[in-house]
Amino acid sequence: MSEEKPKVTKKEIEEAIIDTLKRIYDPEIPVNIYDLGLIYDVNVDDEGNALIIMTLTAPNCPVAESLPQEVKERVSQVYGVKQAEVELTFDPPWSQEFISEEGKLMLGLL
Repeated sequence: MSEEKPKVTKKEIEEAIIDTLKRIYDPEIPVNIYDLGLIYDVNVDDEGNALIIMTLTAPNCPVAESLPQEVKERVSQVYGVKQAEVELTFDPPWSQEFISEEGKLMLGLL
């Protein structure tokens, strides 16, 4: 007899995704990509499909190919996520204003 896994809400999945994103670091800056402000939106639909809208610190960033792929792979592993998509945008362009208070503390900007 197989044991049924407990259902999780969209909010719980989104929170778990954010926790996962906080464990991914920009290789050039010692702050996770969430607190760095690279994640513009985390959206999970009723079927468990996740859409992450993110940016990079610059369009010619050395991790422009690998970082979005890492985000997709890691988010795909979050319990409750059926499928993950990452949309890369540069509108609005990233700036230091997007860094969270916690991120600014880590960088010594406060």
